[in-house]
Amino acid sequence: MKTIDREDLKEKIDRGDDFVLLEVLSELSYNRAHLPGAIRYQDRSRIPDLLPDKSTEVVAYCSNFN
Repeated sequence: MKTIDREDLKEKIDRGDDFVLLEVLSELSYNRAHLPGAIRYQDRSRIPDLLPDKSTEVVAYCSNFN
């Protein structure tokens, strides 16, 4: 597992890198504003379709209130 910052994630998105963006925020937060293409972790039924093999890169993000 590796931690990346916002700038690194933005670069991955801007480059069009192939990865699954997994959001672990509440439904309310997701509905208010989520990153384009992000799926909510609570929607586990979609994960097998999005991860055709175990080598697929997954980037999970959540809120940081520090």
